[in-house]
Amino acid sequence: MKKHLPIIVSITLGFGLLSAPAQFGPRSGAPSGPNFGGATGKLFGDNQAFTARLELQSTTSSGDDITMPGKISFDSGKSRFEMSMAEMKGAKMKPGTAAQMKSMGLDQIITISRPDKKSACLIYPGLASYVDSPVTQTEAAPAPGDYKIETTELGKDTVDGHDCVKNKVIVTDKDGNKHESTVWNATDLKNFPVKIHSNEGGQSSTMLFKDVSLERPDASVFEVPSGYTKYDDMPTMMRTEMMKRMGGGMGMPGH
Repeated sequence: MKKHLPIIVSITLGFGLLSAPAQFGPRSGAPSGPNFGGATGKLFGDNQAFTARLELQSTTSSGDDITMPGKISFDSGKSRFEMSMAEMKGAKMKPGTAAQMKSMGLDQIITISRPDKKSACLIYPGLASYVDSPVTQTEAAPAPGDYKIETTELGKDTVDGHDCVKNKVIVTDKDGNKHESTVWNATDLKNFPVKIHSNEGGQSSTMLFKDVSLERPDASVFEVPSGYTKYDDMPTMMRTEMMKRMGGGMGMPGH
């Protein structure tokens, strides 16, 4: 067992490195991708169904810069984000950590957020397993009148070849909390926000969207693949799946 400890420590570190971009998703204690519900969802205006390549850029309060590319699918509050640990940049992982995670089936991660079901799933295709975490009422699908939006034009700009109107957008929730972002709306994509920058809680974050398609994604992309093992929490999944791979056969059964 001792010879596997460095691998487990490295993998645990890898999970921690996902915490920076996790601000875009539910605070469930597990790694998470972007969630476009709530205040963030208001920034998309009438563009409530799309797919795109998405690059998450985050600067933490300690000054660490992390970039995570992936693929996003979105439809009326439901979102799916596919990412690979091997493609992360700026993360302070020890050499070989990405290869260790791949060998243990932990390098590919899919997050599915379903505010309509008050559920957020963290899926590991390499393990054919997932963690299903309930979301709080505030993270669930909001009522239409829960948010107010105020937009102020700041000028014109170009992002990834798209002519954009640069706006300051303030979204105010029903409790009076204000969320300010700078948004670049592409005039050739029905004002889709191809770039969103925000700074909250001492953390600077930017979302860049490329290869945007405004066609509605197939409903199946927001479902967990059939045959996958469900776990109620990350520690149980880690313990069970790692024991399987170590040949111990002592893990707790999935649910």
